[in-house]
Amino acid sequence: MLQPFRSLALLLLPALLTCCQSTSRQTADLVVYNATVYTVDSAFSKAQAFAVKDGKFVGVGSADDIRGRFQAAQEVDAQGQFIYPGFYDAHCHFYRYALGLRAADLTGTGSWKEVVQKLQQQRQQYPQAAWLTGRGWDQNDWPNKQFPTKDTLDALFPNTPVFIIRVDGHAALVNQKALDLAGVTARTPISGGTITKDASGKLTGLLVDNAVDLVSAKIPDPTPAEATALLLEAQQLCLAVGLTSLADAGLDKANIDQLAALQQQGKLKLRLYAMLNPTAANKNFYFKNGPILDERLTVSSFKVYADGALGSRGACLVEPYADRPKETGFLLSTEKEYRALAQEIAASKFQMNTHAIGDSANRIILNIYGEALKGQKDRRWRIEHAQVITPADMPKFGQFGIVPSVQPTHATSDMYWAGERLGAQRLKTAYAYEELRKQYGQVAIGSDFPVEDINPLFGFHSAVARQDAKNYPEGGFQMENVLSRPDALRGMTTWAAHAAFQEKQKGSIRPGMAADFVMLNTDLLEAPKEQLRGAKVQQTWIAGEKVFGGK
Repeated sequence: MLQPFRSLALLLLPALLTCCQSTSRQTADLVVYNATVYTVDSAFSKAQAFAVKDGKFVGVGSADDIRGRFQAAQEVDAQGQFIYPGFYDAHCHFYRYALGLRAADLTGTGSWKEVVQKLQQQRQQYPQAAWLTGRGWDQNDWPNKQFPTKDTLDALFPNTPVFIIRVDGHAALVNQKALDLAGVTARTPISGGTITKDASGKLTGLLVDNAVDLVSAKIPDPTPAEATALLLEAQQLCLAVGLTSLADAGLDKANIDQLAALQQQGKLKLRLYAMLNPTAANKNFYFKNGPILDERLTVSSFKVYADGALGSRGACLVEPYADRPKETGFLLSTEKEYRALAQEIAASKFQMNTHAIGDSANRIILNIYGEALKGQKDRRWRIEHAQVITPADMPKFGQFGIVPSVQPTHATSDMYWAGERLGAQRLKTAYAYEELRKQYGQVAIGSDFPVEDINPLFGFHSAVARQDAKNYPEGGFQMENVLSRPDALRGMTTWAAHAAFQEKQKGSIRPGMAADFVMLNTDLLEAPKEQLRGAKVQQTWIAGEKVFGGK
């Protein structure tokens, strides 16, 4: 009589086991499998799959392990693609980039004539614009390498103010109409900048560093609706190249409030680390109210400018420029002012992040940092760019605990002419990213866009190959300072997060971390160097939500 029951039990056993197995699996929102996952954890381990719940990674491992442990409403077969933590640009100008999307793109122009042609095209496209603006020209790319003057702009656009900023953002050419609107004359006083004049004392239209602000301040702001549209357009361009976090270097409270509102409305998905301009208004508000440490918005630092840029000879050097023996560049404020600001910030909970290009600027700021920090080695104050450093000053990054925040594409953009500015000996300790990594143990990697291209893979290629888009020079530029591929990837993920005190929240693919990741068609750790710039982003995800890529 028991035989039929025994047979029925045997028939039901597989179903019962499947049911028990299903109920024992953990619930997740997303499972991604069949991938090569570079986790960028402490062991730089690889995986095949991961699970996400409530915007965070909850499991990482083999495909069998993750699919056996988790059941999810959404499963994604990566079809053998390569997955990395979401890319983090440690130094850019997102807000400025967005508002410049309607300006003429002068990047890569090969002559002054080509610049003028692009401006004429821009005028035809936006005939009602109150100002004609452009960005990205570099006289070092032109045959005669001479700075342009305003004469042609005056002739072509006598009644429209023109403002075109150099590729580094530290020099601009303007026409007479713009100078008149700003009230700038040959007698206008300026400190920490230059209003350039010719031999007869006539203004050439070229403004350098602090002088640029005299005119740029007169350019009308876009309406809130226009700014919102531009910011969201810029976001899509960022997501398309795998960027999920950005450090925006130099914002005011009004800019941050606008960005925060878009995040709260769910329109701006990007995570932002906003560096404040050190204005009296910004200091008064944020020192009183403290840092903002929200999930998608961090406001915990001040962005300071020590000097200008090498290309416009505004970088402050210890010894004169090799190609201008009477010039050393200049600081944008006095040492006394930098020292007082450092003391203010040291007494707060904020970081001090200082733009320093020249070896004199780096020396002065490093010494001021050391004085103000008084042995506090984990305040993570930063030198942005850290471009030219003397051998004597290099150890101070480790000695004082100063984060080197660097942009590898600067090396491959400047390498054609940097030797002319610096001379062979001084060039040896410029763009010294591997040496900086050794001193501090890490480097945070950014692009400085729109000064350089927005694509973080261009920076990765420059860091590991020390070559430009045409794979020049053969063998690489100053290869003693090449970064390893794992370190370059760390620099644009977990080390960038560390520079913002965020390494426990994002930057690697492991349980508990924000589920920000990017899927590429290329193995960045193994592919030939010449394929790196051509790698394509297939999908970009932030907090477990797909924000770019096909279905």
